[in-house]
Amino acid sequence: MKAKTILTVSLCLAVAAVCLAQSTHTGTWKLNESKSKLAAGVVKNHTVVYEAAGDNTKVTVDGTDSQGNAVHSEWTGKFDGQDYPVTGDPSADARSYVTVDANTMTFANKKGGKIIITGRIVASADGKSRTVTTSGTNAKGKKFESVAAYDKQ
Repeated sequence: MKAKTILTVSLCLAVAAVCLAQSTHTGTWKLNESKSKLAAGVVKNHTVVYEAAGDNTKVTVDGTDSQGNAVHSEWTGKFDGQDYPVTGDPSADARSYVTVDANTMTFANKKGGKIIITGRIVASADGKSRTVTTSGTNAKGKKFESVAAYDKQ
């Protein structure tokens, strides 16, 4: 009986460890401007932090807008394709993420239910860098595409 209980507890702990293992995207990411190709007038997200928040993930973004003013936004949710509220981002009120594979996610920013920005986040195999490709329409109605490179801190 003891061996069965120990085996069951061990199996549960192993499953929990796998389920709670950190995503490749978890951690602090710093913008590498020299490797980025940012569209004119877009917000520069200098620091992006992904961290556990219970059974959700919290994403905190700090950067500057096209006039050099500081911007700060936060999103908490799951990578399940559902919309979750964004705070601090005047261009979006909701965001959704979808995990494609261990190193890739897609996302969509929405304002009033309308998709304004879509993107793809691809982390390197070693988890030390990532590339975020975004496209959408800016506040003036002009289409853009940007590629931002980040280094893990």
